[in-house]
Amino acid sequence: MRLNMTLAYGPVLALGLTHAAVADVTKSTSNDPTVQIGDQMSLLLGAEKSRLGAMSADRLGAIASGPEKPVKVEKPATIAVKKTEAVPKVPLKALAPTLDGTLDYNEAALMALPAPKGDAQWQCLSEAIYFEARGETLKGQFAVAEVILNRVDSPLYPKSVCSVVKQRGGGGCQFSYVCDGYSDNMREPGARALAQRIAWVMLNGAPRALTEGATHFHTRGVRPGWSHRFPMTAQIGAHLFYRQPGAQTLRVAVSTKG
Repeated sequence: MRLNMTLAYGPVLALGLTHAAVADVTKSTSNDPTVQIGDQMSLLLGAEKSRLGAMSADRLGAIASGPEKPVKVEKPATIAVKKTEAVPKVPLKALAPTLDGTLDYNEAALMALPAPKGDAQWQCLSEAIYFEARGETLKGQFAVAEVILNRVDSPLYPKSVCSVVKQRGGGGCQFSYVCDGYSDNMREPGARALAQRIAWVMLNGAPRALTEGATHFHTRGVRPGWSHRFPMTAQIGAHLFYRQPGAQTLRVAVSTKG
């Protein structure tokens, strides 16, 4: 009986021993590389989670959106500039008053003009106006200037102001002051300045509208022979004016003032 009981309990003991052996055996993971990597990843993720939790929402948003893209700066367009040639310097002439086809016989306006300067022709005309008509009205002085310039334009007379003024013939001079033996210096400053301005204006194209192309004049106190043959064209102040037939002078019909 004892033997049989032993045999009966044998498988039970064997089974119990087998379970005991299984329960006491633990599997070692110290040498398992996958377990070590998992532990390290857990530590790293925990540290990263702590850092992220300490960051502000703006900072987290910036990290989530990634780095900003660099802004491309457009280069300014280049404009081709054509090189221009240097302009040569030209000396400027002095400014002078201009004429508009009308003439204002106004002494104040004339004297307001810049002091003129001119050549020998301007000087000769200034002297002729001064010595032949400085005691006349302003129009009377312009009328004498017209006579001289009308002669310059006529084929019957010399072609320059000085030659006309200084012309001799018939035993004397065409203009009395040239042969009177006195100095030709214009000593009266006011009359000289006015005569010079009249001469300048007339030589620069002022209209000749007073004497109808006259080539001759004389004072009322004398009566030269030609005054009976030439048609009278004007009476201005102390002078009477005449036009020589065939003189073909320039007669300008324009508006005048004064």
